[in-house]
Amino acid sequence: MKIRLHPYHVLRQNKMLSCAGADRLSSGMRHAFGKALGVCARVNIGQIIYSVRSKNDNKAHLIEALRRASYKFAGRQHIVVSKKWGFTPFPIEEYTRLRGLDRLYDQGNHVTLKNGHGPIAEAGIANAFVRYDAK
Repeated sequence: MKIRLHPYHVLRQNKMLSCAGADRLSSGMRHAFGKALGVCARVNIGQIIYSVRSKNDNKAHLIEALRRASYKFAGRQHIVVSKKWGFTPFPIEEYTRLRGLDRLYDQGNHVTLKNGHGPIAEAGIANAFVRYDAK
């Protein structure tokens, strides 16, 4: 599970008295920065809240768990099943093709694409060069 949002926005409250005689006790808007009340995360429309990856066997259970978790958040959430492999930027077919060609660096929970630069022995094409003698 990868949580994309963290609650860094501090909510503050300027407590005001609203009873009779409050004009002598309250300072109004003087020093109105307020005390910290809690924290929240600011979310834009269409922003990803969290990502989860699992095996295809657990897909139905995962969607049900995310549906139940969405009740804990305000607003509407959409559960989207990605066509990409895990947390990588590659679709499933392209990922399996690149993995078969040994073009991927394993970086833990994501991969990066080898760019083909570097020593010839690392590129896996050392046997592709044939010496040609011009006569």
